Amino acid sequence: MAPRLVYDDDCGFCKWFVSNLLRFGDFEPVGFSELSADQKARLPDEYENCMHLLTDTDVYSCGEAVEQSIARLSTPTWWLVALAREIPGYPAFREWLYRWAADRRSIWGRYRSREVVRGAE
Repeated sequence: MAPRLVYDDDCGFCKWFVSNLLRFGDFEPVGFSELSADQKARLPDEYENCMHLLTDTDVYSCGEAVEQSIARLSTPTWWLVALAREIPGYPAFREWLYRWAADRRSIWGRYRSREVVRGAE
């Protein structure tokens, strides 16, 4: 089964970002409003604060969800993830960068936004 990308389906920028991941990766997109009870039970309590990647066995959230998604793309981006993982302090920086970007989604949405997730229409 394809990993599930869980995202804020009220956010145009989030839909744009997930659409781009779907162009190059095999994921099942699931908006917050579409989550099943079982899926919600696997997520952190404050799951609406960031995106998540659900695999059969693991749950990745926020920056780690983005990292894990990029590592699964059918492009040579895996080497960027491998390189980043070698940098001291990378996990903390990854989460800081995710939060910085996520807190500015309304700004990014002015430039990149979608009404629906491509591949989920």
